[in-house]
Amino acid sequence: MPGELPKYYFRVRENGAAVFRVDTENRQRRIEMDQIAVVNIRNGEVKPQGDRVLSQGDIDTIQTWMEERTALLAQRDIDDIHRAVDYLNITTQWVQSKASDEQLEDVTDALLLAMHDLRSVLVRKKADRLMKDRGDT
Repeated sequence: MPGELPKYYFRVRENGAAVFRVDTENRQRRIEMDQIAVVNIRNGEVKPQGDRVLSQGDIDTIQTWMEERTALLAQRDIDDIHRAVDYLNITTQWVQSKASDEQLEDVTDALLLAMHDLRSVLVRKKADRLMKDRGDT
């Protein structure tokens, strides 16, 4: 049936979500959301709400949501990094073609330190991967 609501609703929080069971099968045909658990993505913890005992269906749905949410957050992270590369290129163009001396004075030290820090970490991580690939440890 079109417009059918899902059985569960996940209210996203910083490290996970509050999990609600959605109910429309009541006399008033109102949407009722009953909180059944709180989940923590970072440590995989699922805490039932109050004295509630979660069914296997509840646990399976929560586990699936946690896996999908973790994958989504990982994809967002890599998207952010690709955007950062674009911003670095845009910043380079701005420095070369539009920035005034005053603007450059305002941002140069911060940019140089951030880029030096990034470069140092990238070079170290690259060297670690190369050593690992060669079998050195």
